Amino acid sequence: MLDQLEIPSAHFAGRGSADLRGFMSRCPERIASLTLLCPVVLDPQSLAQLAERLLVVTGDRGPGARRVQAGLSELPQAAIAVLEDYVGHTWADIAAERGGSIGAAMQEFLARPGLPPARPATAPPDQEGEIAGISYRVCGAGPPLVLLPLDLSPGQWEKLIPALSARYCTITLGGALFGSVASLEERGQSGYMAVVRALLDALAIHPGESVLEVGCGSGVIMRELARRTGGANRLIGRDMSPYLLREARALARHAGLLDRIDFGEGRAEALPLPDSAVDVALSSTVFEEGNAELMLSEIVRVTRPGGRVGIVVNAIDMPFWVNLPLDPALKAKVDMPGIIGGGMAPNGVADMSLYRRLAALGLTGLKCFPQLVSVMPGSERIERYQQQILAILTPSETEAFRQAVTVAERDGTFFIAQAYHCAVGTKPG
Repeated sequence: MLDQLEIPSAHFAGRGSADLRGFMSRCPERIASLTLLCPVVLDPQSLAQLAERLLVVTGDRGPGARRVQAGLSELPQAAIAVLEDYVGHTWADIAAERGGSIGAAMQEFLARPGLPPARPATAPPDQEGEIAGISYRVCGAGPPLVLLPLDLSPGQWEKLIPALSARYCTITLGGALFGSVASLEERGQSGYMAVVRALLDALAIHPGESVLEVGCGSGVIMRELARRTGGANRLIGRDMSPYLLREARALARHAGLLDRIDFGEGRAEALPLPDSAVDVALSSTVFEEGNAELMLSEIVRVTRPGGRVGIVVNAIDMPFWVNLPLDPALKAKVDMPGIIGGGMAPNGVADMSLYRRLAALGLTGLKCFPQLVSVMPGSERIERYQQQILAILTPSETEAFRQAVTVAERDGTFFIAQAYHCAVGTKPG
């Protein structure tokens, strides 16, 4: 893409470094600088070569901030900007919530005389296109600044683009290769889909029934439903993120399924649907990220009497299972709940209280089934999990952990399993 736009080097900015890991390794000279906004974890090993041209913007609260501080201790040359009294969850609208502070930190950092120069881009502003599976939008003129997706942030970079494009040629990227879309699509090809299919089986969807997914993301479950139902059901996907909905439509169009799915904007706390609008409603790993009481009452409200509701949430009250031959003390440490993952919003639900909450809303015939999903070597997700574990280990523990990974990978027995709480119930008639 850079070659097509005649850009020899550029400044880059994004949520984490995973999207650039291969590019950093192969073409470090093309990265004039890198800014990371509230990353969940840092990978000091891959970032070391860019440390002198690295800015890390981080909150001061939450597990992500603690992991980042641990990683920064190995990157003393990196510049740091701290957002006070801020967590920066993966679903936070970072640019809208703290855009002023982030913009000021980026402008100051990018103006540093010690950074390698990035030649002004010749790409015309307001240009949009797609190259090699990467969608892009150009705004402004000046040195190129490539903006990678900001995880699940609803507004992405939009609030910051006017200020950044006044001095830089901003190139905003999208597509299924980056960020949360890549992660969601990878999960859709993993063992996680066994959990989804078990949920769909328990919901027992009949031909002609309408089905709503709250927080449809990149549309993985919607496409699974479209293939399952073969056009016999009305399928409705709602999400609060215009960015994710745009990518969901593109992926469904590519799969030839867009005509079977109604994608549209909608917040889980206030669904834009009337009472009893659908026969079946479901949601997967969304109710951790907002006000669970409102979300649960809303998904029940829009389901007709006699209809079914199905929910999956992360289980942060259950440990991950890290399948490694470790001594008992280290094994207990790496398996401890909360070591891996991004947590939950203050009013979210990511524990066994899901079952009690659904019962309190009157759902009958509840089927409650916690599930474990194994994540295997070779996936971006297991690499991220390992980085989160390493962030809390001492040097000696790190060495023991890495040795155990080597042994287990050689034997073909290494995996990390994540727990989920799952439930299906019927709305009383």
